[in-house]
Formats: sequence, structure tokens, C-alpha cells
Amino acid sequence: MIYMFGLLGRKLGHSLSPQIHALFGDYPYELFCREPEELDDFFSDKSIKGFNVTIPYKVNAYGYCDEVSETAKKIGSVNTVIRRNDGTLYGDNTDYFGFSYRAKKNGADIRDKKVIVLGSGGASRTVCEVSKDSGAAQTIVVSRSGENNYDNIERNYDADIIVNTTPVGMYPNNGERLIDLSKFTRCHCVLDLIYNPAKTALLLDTEKLNIPCGNGLTMLVAQALRSAEQFLNKKFDDSIIDEVYEKIIFGQKNIVLIGMPGCGKSTLGELLSKELGREVVDTDAEIVKADGRSIPEIFNSDGETVFRELEAKAVAETGKQIGKIIATGGGAVMREDNRRALKQNGTVIYLKKPLSGLALDGRPLSKDAEAVAKIYETRKSTYEALADCTVDVSADPQITLGRVLKCISL
Repeated sequence: MIYMFGLLGRKLGHSLSPQIHALFGDYPYELFCREPEELDDFFSDKSIKGFNVTIPYKVNAYGYCDEVSETAKKIGSVNTVIRRNDGTLYGDNTDYFGFSYRAKKNGADIRDKKVIVLGSGGASRTVCEVSKDSGAAQTIVVSRSGENNYDNIERNYDADIIVNTTPVGMYPNNGERLIDLSKFTRCHCVLDLIYNPAKTALLLDTEKLNIPCGNGLTMLVAQALRSAEQFLNKKFDDSIIDEVYEKIIFGQKNIVLIGMPGCGKSTLGELLSKELGREVVDTDAEIVKADGRSIPEIFNSDGETVFRELEAKAVAETGKQIGKIIATGGGAVMREDNRRALKQNGTVIYLKKPLSGLALDGRPLSKDAEAVAKIYETRKSTYEALADCTVDVSADPQITLGRVLKCISL
């Protein structure tokens, strides 16, 4: 019999688990999308040797297991199931290790601190157990209808650490948030279990306040490693967690090209596409596709204000995507909402080219050298502040390509 492994859940279209487990070993790992009425048959399928469990079946899985680990007992849910040689099912909760690893990686010193956990679902229970076991002074769950809720959130403005376990801000509802982080004046660490987008609105707020933070991808990889150890009956060194994380995040992150009109973003985008096998998305082209008019026609007919609104819509949708190469219009980064949309999933590359070398044809605002110089003066500080890496554009596109690849290399 060929044994299978995989992930049990209800909706698994965007799961990264197959990619992650493929980096741990050569074993079949499938996505098992099942409805509640199909669980009996699934748990009795002896061809499935081991599997992970995600929303909404972690508590159900606990009930199907013949034996569970002490960690699973404490939390009351199971996310890893092993079918033993005698056919019985053993359940564990590797999310506990996953969150513990994530917290330590971010330097979240929980001992004697006040921790607030946003959300009261299964993930919240795991975070609360880790927090209590780590010696937190207080661990408080904030939910929509609990004793501590978002209407009386001010009573918890003195929190030291904030953990979001809710789906608020997760794709496709990017940009949503539950709290105003600026009110939490003692907060020194924020963890969000969401990993799509890589940076939720909460994490973008956190970065703006220079507070250490992290998303849920490291936790996902760490818990997967502990699961893989049980699937394969093999011990891994924990250092592999960071290696796998870097490979996964590289594939997920967009490469965002910014800079003055005519600096070569479209040319470089096509070269990167051939090199990396990624799709190029040009925000100006998305505007033309949606509106049916060229950029000069929009400017001439409706003016810059209308164009910028169309651009904001295009950037918002483009920024939600993952694993793309995004070429932006020169002025797109001048709006805060656009900067956040591009930053949430992107590594931002500023292509810096001498003004004398910029192409001016077909650029509504860059009509002559004087206009270009004025525009550059208003934009250069924004380009520099937003960029993760600045690349000097060479007359040889291949040289520029090499410089960009060096910036984004693992």
C-alpha cells in the first residue's frame, strides 16, 4: 500500500503546506478538502498515514483520536494525526511549538508581561497556553462579544504584547484591522498569525511605529517541521525552519519596481519575468485594461485627479497578489494607501536613473527636462524611503538585471 500524507480542511485553495512539506522530504502530501459529513470516512481511510488539520476541524480531530499528546490535551484540539501500525490514531498539537518558535524568533519576552490575544478561536487557545506557560503576568482574550471586547479595548491599552489570531486583514480583505495600535503606548511586540498578506494592516502599522513584529509564516513552517518529524519518524534540526521560511517567502513576495517615468521599469520587468518565470503586472496597463483608454487620453479628458483614483484601484488589487513582478507608474507611490498596498506583499526596488536618460515620449507629466526635474524633487525622498533596495540603472539592461537579482537573492 502507498501511504499518503496531507492537510485536512474545508477550504484549502491557498494553502502553502504542500510547498513547505516538499522541502522537508520526498513524500506525497495532498490537500484533503472535506465537508463535515465526510469526516467519518476520511478518518477511517487507512491509506492516509498521517495528516495535518486546519480550520474548522481541529476540535473534531481531537474526538477521532484514540490517544492524544499532553499538549493537545491542554489546548483541546489536534492539528497533527498519525495512524499507528495497529490502525489507531494518535493526535498532537504542533501549533504550540510553532507559536513558541515564532515568539522567540521575534524576541517576544513574554515572562511577567501583559499579553492580549485578539480572537477566541482555536488558534487563540494555542497562543494563550504558550503565553501562560511562558510566565505571562496576564493573558487576556479580546473578542467581539467577550468580557474584554473591542468596545472596551481601552482597558487593555497597557498591553506589552499583542497577538492577532483572527482572520481580520487576511486576503482578500486586505487592509482591515481591529485596533488602533498607536493607543497601545507600552506595546513592544506584535505578532499576527496571518501570512497572506505577508504584512497585514496591523503589521504595517507596527512597522511605522518601529515596533518589532512578525507574521504567521514562521509559525506555519515550524509546526509543519514537527509534523514532518512524526510523519517520517525522523528528527530535523530546527535551523531548517529558517531555511524553508526564506525559500517560501521568496516565492510568495512580489518584486515591486518603482522609480521615475521612463527609468526602465517595464523593460526590467520583462527581463525579470524571463529570469524567474514570474508574471509581470504593470499597473498602468491594468488601468488601461479597466478603463479602455490610454494614459494620455485619461489625462487629456479627465485630468490627473481622475487618473490617480483609477491608479489607486489598480494598485490596491495588484498589491494583493503574490509572487508577481509589479511595475508601477512613476507617481503611484505618492499616495500612502498605494505605498501600503505595494509594501504588504512586496520587496520594493527603486530604479534610479539620471534624469537626462529618462524616456519622455508618451509621459503626460514629463513633457520636458524642466518638468522632469520638478517632479523628481517632489518624489525622490518617497522613492528612497519606500525602497528595500536602490539600484542604479545602467545603459545595459542586463547589468541592471544583475544588480536587481543581487538585491533579491536568497
